Amino acid sequence: LFGAVGDWKYDTLERQFRPEQAILGLRKHLGLFANFRPAICYEQLTHASSLKPELVAGLDILIIRELTGDIYFGQPRGRRVAIDGHFPGAEEAFDTMRYSKPEIERIAHVAFQAARRRNKKVTSVDKSNVLETFQFWKDVVTEVHAQYPDVALDHMYVDNAAMQLVKAPKAFDVVVTGNMFGDILSDEAAMLTGSIGMLPSASLDKANKGLYEPSHGSAPDIAGKGVANPLATILSVAMMLRYTLNQPEAPTALNPRSRPCCLPVCAPATFGPRPRSGWARARWATPLWRRCRARPSPRPPRASQLRNVSPLPGPRRNAPGNPGVRMATERL
Repeated sequence: LFGAVGDWKYDTLERQFRPEQAILGLRKHLGLFANFRPAICYEQLTHASSLKPELVAGLDILIIRELTGDIYFGQPRGRRVAIDGHFPGAEEAFDTMRYSKPEIERIAHVAFQAARRRNKKVTSVDKSNVLETFQFWKDVVTEVHAQYPDVALDHMYVDNAAMQLVKAPKAFDVVVTGNMFGDILSDEAAMLTGSIGMLPSASLDKANKGLYEPSHGSAPDIAGKGVANPLATILSVAMMLRYTLNQPEAPTALNPRSRPCCLPVCAPATFGPRPRSGWARARWATPLWRRCRARPSPRPPRASQLRNVSPLPGPRRNAPGNPGVRMATERL
């Protein structure tokens, strides 16, 4: 279980000395090639999304990102004096985008197997109309799909996928893509839920051992203030129980859908202004540890929700010591 690392004070260091660079080395050294990034919008937080509630209510997408290849790790890379191009003799920088067939095959198998446990639909995201690397990606994913006839497969260009995530996000189920595209799309999908700070992630090897961490960054601006939201880390533990420790039932206890009291307070810096309602404002301001000790008591009914109101036998309203007429109520 890994926490977020990084601080603005290290941004002046050379890239190889920055703490967040250690994550790339860990992924490569441990063979963590499959990154699982769920994007789930809980009913209690639909108001936090920048999209209309009807577009995101019930959203449940799983983005599977290939994590150890692509342009992030491709060689050669560096800086040099250009020998061709538009400005020969000028200083230039370059990176290499590359994928081998086994790399694509193994991540495709992960995606199709994950889809079998969900809604049996995979969307492979590429840029095959421009990049030879992703024409190869598309060809290999199509080959692997032949082994999963019960799973539907469609291909989508990355620019169209970015648009469709905003236009009709619930049309997606499992999305599989390369390292760079997955890096971008998974963050976009996270914001459909209201905040990247609410979501977990898992990076797995071929034996389902892995590194589990929240999707959010280190947020040094709120460090030490006691307002950091722990839900992403809690849900990362739930993913660990499911995928590495093979306890599919255990994460239910940590699922906010089954236990709404596990949803922590929504910090104003993340989710906007304080709610107007007194009851909602109390929930907004209650610490997570106190809310998880027991389920909150039911919200009292409003006058508009009461019917069949009638006095019960007992003292009259003006009887001595009687605080008021006892009423029989029925909640709509």
